[in-house]
Amino acid sequence: MRLFKRSFIIIGIFFVWLLGPGPLKPYRQALLNRDIPQIILVLGGDIDRERVGAGLAKLLNLPLIISGGSNPEHAKWLINRTGITLDQAKLDYRAKDTLSNFTTLIDDLVNQGINHALLVTSNDHLPRALAVGNLIAGSRGIRLTSIPVKCEPNCQKESLQKKMVDIVRASTWVITGKDLKQWTQEKLPIKISNEL
Repeated sequence: MRLFKRSFIIIGIFFVWLLGPGPLKPYRQALLNRDIPQIILVLGGDIDRERVGAGLAKLLNLPLIISGGSNPEHAKWLINRTGITLDQAKLDYRAKDTLSNFTTLIDDLVNQGINHALLVTSNDHLPRALAVGNLIAGSRGIRLTSIPVKCEPNCQKESLQKKMVDIVRASTWVITGKDLKQWTQEKLPIKISNEL
């Protein structure tokens, strides 16, 4: 009987922690968010992604952010060709990889009051991008809705290891505000060079 009571209390505490105020609250807000999308976020790396994102921005009359995309001249040409104004589009080149696509922009999105974004990326990149993006954006209460872009015949299946490494990096960023990759690149060369 005591074991049953303890189990019941532990389960109750877990559900209060899960459903009450605390670190998971923004994720619940993102998950339960039914607002219409307010912005289109294109993850660079493929010109087709930019083309689809610009077309959606035109069709839905939404602002567009291209993170780490093609060179500025081509991106501006594509935006003009699509018929959206440069005021409607933002080109952001701070990102160096999938994680920084989100970490460099998340504060900007929060400051703009964004709580729902359309995420445009290639089919082969989408699972990892959503895993990372949902951790980063979800930590701020932002819902992501994916818009896959066909990549055939050039699709390259991403490894589970790459996805797991990025999930660990994203989780660490949410908890500490620091990127493990950047930290190791800064710290490890010093240790190695001191040993030589």
